[in-house]
Amino acid sequence: MENFAVIDLGSNSCRMTITQIQADGSYAVTHRLKEMVRLSENEDFTAVPTLQPAAIDRTIAALKTFKAVYAELPNLTLKAVATAATRKASNQKKFLKQVKTEIGLDIEVIPGNTEAYYDYLGVVNTLPSTNCVMMDTGGGSCEIVLIVNGQAKQLISLPIGAVSLSEKFALGDQIPANQLFKAMTFVDKLFNSVWWLRNGLNLPLVCLGGSNRTIAKINRHQSDFLNFEAIHGYRLKDTDIYRTFDEVLAQDATGRAKIPGLAKDRADIIVGGMIPAITLMRFLDADRMTFSQNGLREGILFEHLTALAEQNSKIITE
Repeated sequence: MENFAVIDLGSNSCRMTITQIQADGSYAVTHRLKEMVRLSENEDFTAVPTLQPAAIDRTIAALKTFKAVYAELPNLTLKAVATAATRKASNQKKFLKQVKTEIGLDIEVIPGNTEAYYDYLGVVNTLPSTNCVMMDTGGGSCEIVLIVNGQAKQLISLPIGAVSLSEKFALGDQIPANQLFKAMTFVDKLFNSVWWLRNGLNLPLVCLGGSNRTIAKINRHQSDFLNFEAIHGYRLKDTDIYRTFDEVLAQDATGRAKIPGLAKDRADIIVGGMIPAITLMRFLDADRMTFSQNGLREGILFEHLTALAEQNSKIITE
């Protein structure tokens, strides 16, 4: 039996999933932990981003909380990865050294395309996704994958996310019409620069990431689902997506914090977080959106399970 832990240090949140893997290849998730760290908070978008002391302190505290859990587990395999905020940071090396010194944890900073590929593995192994466009909106980046016949035909990571867009275009509280227009135009032009994205016209969207999942949670809450957070495989029509975005836009940060299904700590970044998916849905003329609870951490798990299966097969054949 192996305890396989994956830590995903993103721009907005830090998450850990621990899966218990049996000798026969069967597995079960035993822990899911999340801390909102806002690692990309107050970055200077006119220069090379720098991780701020307060954000680093929150992240270190979160990782110490995680260590208190995984350090007690036997036969532990631990993989920790960092994405957009750390990837872009001018003080990346100093930050990683601090984590190593204070916690004893080695964090791998993965490229955007690798992040997108792990998202793809997490989705295709758990949802029917033969032909679709997959989008993961994080705090500081957005990963998009064109899936054709179940394969990742094209993939990209774009430097837009819930925190970065919200701060760049002042979308934290009351939303001025001109700022919303600037933000959506900015994102639309970015999508236009991705030559292969038009090949996804009329395909359904599969969305993951906290901001996109919030769309599903709001709708499930309004529909009185008993477990409104169980969104894996949940589908919504475009009309429901646009209605939800309209409801969120109509409120200031205080009002958004009161919307059932929308976490209070996302109230000031949810508009920036929803814009990529809303814009892409219109860009592709997609008529529905399916939500995935699984992404990067699950993709790393499936990669590990495949490696274990190949090792076992090699031992048997030898």
